[in-house]
Amino acid sequence: VQLQASGGGLVQPGGSLRLSCAASRRTSSLYAMGWFRQAPGKEREFVSVINYRGDRQYYADSVKGRFSISRDNEKNTVYLQMNSLKPEDTAVYYCAGGRLLLETAAPYEYWGQGTLVTVSS
Repeated sequence: VQLQASGGGLVQPGGSLRLSCAASRRTSSLYAMGWFRQAPGKEREFVSVINYRGDRQYYADSVKGRFSISRDNEKNTVYLQMNSLKPEDTAVYYCAGGRLLLETAAPYEYWGQGTLVTVSS
């Protein structure tokens, strides 16, 4: 399974972006789909994850109330709507897919290539 992330770019503080991550095919291995991010000089960190049905969603404290994750299983795609963006949200965002709904990166089996989000005036 290949994951293709898109939607990153340059946005001003307070602005919005929507990231997309499309899977090459449907598979039970993608029960959980999530987003992680890595800022320059920092470790990769959890952002959000959603289960297959979309009724369980988890967020990092730093993005709660600003980011929203969703998925369209017909399109094999997961989305991350990011509002009220802050400079500290600047990072490469990676989508990930796996069998377990976890906030740690290691168990995820599939990873997208990353898309850069830059929040700056």
